[in-house]
Amino acid sequence: MRILGIESSCDETAAAVVEDGRRILSSVVASQLDTHGKYGGVVPELASREHLRAIVPVVRQALDDSSTTLAGLSAIAVTEGPGLVGSLLVGVTYGKALCFASGLPLIGVNHVEGHIHAVLLEQREKKHDIQFPALALVVSGGHTHLFEVSSPGHYRLLGKTRDDAAGEAYDKVAKLLGFGYPGGPVLDQIAPHGNPRAVKFTLARMKGNQLDFSFSGLKTAVLRWVEHHNFADEIALRRNLLKDQPHPSPDQWLAVTPEPTRDLIASFQFTVIEELLRRVISSADELGVSSIIVSGGVACNSGLRQRVSRFAGYGFYFPSHALSTDNAAMIASAAFPKFERSEFGGFDLRATANLTLAG
Repeated sequence: MRILGIESSCDETAAAVVEDGRRILSSVVASQLDTHGKYGGVVPELASREHLRAIVPVVRQALDDSSTTLAGLSAIAVTEGPGLVGSLLVGVTYGKALCFASGLPLIGVNHVEGHIHAVLLEQREKKHDIQFPALALVVSGGHTHLFEVSSPGHYRLLGKTRDDAAGEAYDKVAKLLGFGYPGGPVLDQIAPHGNPRAVKFTLARMKGNQLDFSFSGLKTAVLRWVEHHNFADEIALRRNLLKDQPHPSPDQWLAVTPEPTRDLIASFQFTVIEELLRRVISSADELGVSSIIVSGGVACNSGLRQRVSRFAGYGFYFPSHALSTDNAAMIASAAFPKFERSEFGGFDLRATANLTLAG
């Protein structure tokens, strides 16, 4: 059984064909980084236009790469939310059109659930099933959520960010320091070259739900540090480097990043990871859970992957880097349980920007 997945929630147009919920036959992603990089972040209107340009060739390539025709599919899955509504509309509308033309059933998938299934998909490919109940930390530029997963398709939200997502905080701090967009991966490359305990940042203290996250205070603390230490000249150097070289190498970034800034970055990364993992471990201990899924763009972070090795007794499961960021294989994978339960969408399926995950 093959399902075509379509993902267009933000700034990547993606399509993939997955077979039997466990084998990726094709996965195609058209990135918009060069389009949005000059603006320092995703511009929703431009994202929608780029999706319109890319959606047909991306889907066609995914079908061709998998040697599949529409007649060879069992269903078509689309991301219905959450995300940028204009971007979502492109994928939802094109998916509906394909279903109308082919008579295939349409399946709407929550983007956040897709990230969880990115891990489940690869574990099935390895013929290793994750033990449930489990925890799932979905952490990216747009999402920071912690779920209890009693079984695939059954989730209980334990905590979420009250302001910035973790990946968003990375990108904003990177932009502040002159590293451009997206800056999260650059900060991760520089952090190992600094002292993570050089700058003492305060951990967030949450009123109410102690498992909620907050990163806006940390971002502001970095801003105050930069203002106090007058980093203007070196920030200008990095911005000039970015003008001359659209994609600087790690060595080029390090050459214009003095030791105090490296220490600041290392301390920022250490604090973000501490904020994430102290809530994860606290929840795991309280619920008696040993399996922990970590997915989303920040799951690529090398500091996070290294830190979890210190927690013996827990099984941490990360997706490959290709399936950490937005992709359509995870959407197709998440659609298989829905297909088995006959949870199909009609042509009234809507793009829902603030769609929540529960069940």
